[in-house]
Amino acid sequence: MSATEAAALLGIKRTTLYTYVSRGLVRCVPEKGTKQNRYVRMDLERLKVRHDARAGHAAVASGALRWGEPVIDSSVTRIDARGVAYRGHPVVELVARGASFEAVAELLWTGQLPAAPVRWPAPPLPFPASALKGLLPAEAPPVVVLSAVVPLWGAADPVRFAAPSEQERLRARRLLRLLGAWVGAVQGPRRVAEALAQDSLAAGLVQAWGVKARGAAGLLDRALVLCADHELNVSTFAARVAASSGADLYACVSAALAALSGPRHGGACDRIEALMQEVGRPGRAATVVHERLRRGESIPGFGHRLYPEGDPRTPPLLEAAWAVRPERAAVRVARAVADAMREEGHPPPTVDFGLVALAAALGLPRGAATALFAVGRAAGWMAHVLEQREQGHVLRPRARYVEAKKEG
Repeated sequence: MSATEAAALLGIKRTTLYTYVSRGLVRCVPEKGTKQNRYVRMDLERLKVRHDARAGHAAVASGALRWGEPVIDSSVTRIDARGVAYRGHPVVELVARGASFEAVAELLWTGQLPAAPVRWPAPPLPFPASALKGLLPAEAPPVVVLSAVVPLWGAADPVRFAAPSEQERLRARRLLRLLGAWVGAVQGPRRVAEALAQDSLAAGLVQAWGVKARGAAGLLDRALVLCADHELNVSTFAARVAASSGADLYACVSAALAALSGPRHGGACDRIEALMQEVGRPGRAATVVHERLRRGESIPGFGHRLYPEGDPRTPPLLEAAWAVRPERAAVRVARAVADAMREEGHPPPTVDFGLVALAAALGLPRGAATALFAVGRAAGWMAHVLEQREQGHVLRPRARYVEAKKEG
């Protein structure tokens, strides 16, 4: 943000803003080609939350849904300066140990990390994938396909309501396997059955997308684990709100997918893909980045409000992307964009950028990065649904009535 915008956001004078910078409370970066600085939005918004808190309980309560302090007790995931931990297990350590996505999902649902390898049996198809023919356009992104079929799966399950926890976990396993298989339904209905025949969800994704790269299943499994949960993000909160009403698991996942479709959440991967298309070739990365910043436009995929020093989930994805197929043009473009942003002094890339880079390295179809995020995050959605049901209360915030401004 510019100095004027930053001061307006905080309701302070520019001299006070410069004091905050000198104290290390707000970071600024020089705007290339000018004598002006830009101020890091996440630092400013963190300060705004603190300022609002001093105004009393009403201000804190009204700001709690705007990147405020957590307002729901949860034992699923912890996020702090050390990074992300699922049920006390740091996710980076889980990846380093080679924990499978299936094992991590069981950890999120039960609190126990299985000691033996986990294999979920292939579920029966609720209806043939060919039934989608004519209902969805051939170029429909994978997440659009999932959003369309999950309610239909629910309609085909007559015992989906008020299920005991163990039966719900069985349903969660079946639902995750189906989500992983149906990402390739538009490319070819036969791929769905072929994907379900694989030993793991990650191997099913390889089959669904027709990936040829060696070791692809292991890399996709790593991505799924890194995406499995992230506390009360928008889609997870939507799933918990639906669960608090007593909605069935399919409805809760549908609510989460609807929230994920927004450009400020799951749509981040799509915007990063569009940026890569705009760059086109590595040599244009610095120019495109500079021109976007000059026009005051954001660069998607960089800087996370919860990780001022960098998203710890991203390096394992980028390491894989840079190693598996570094010669791919799309990979070289992604790397050039990351280098250009670093040279401009901007925050490190997010997990969304890492997913797009990995998808480029594996030659996945457009929209696959968002789908990979959704399938992985579905494990966390289900964990929060189960936890919300145990807590037993309805999530129903109050509104603070304000008079609408009248025109004229």
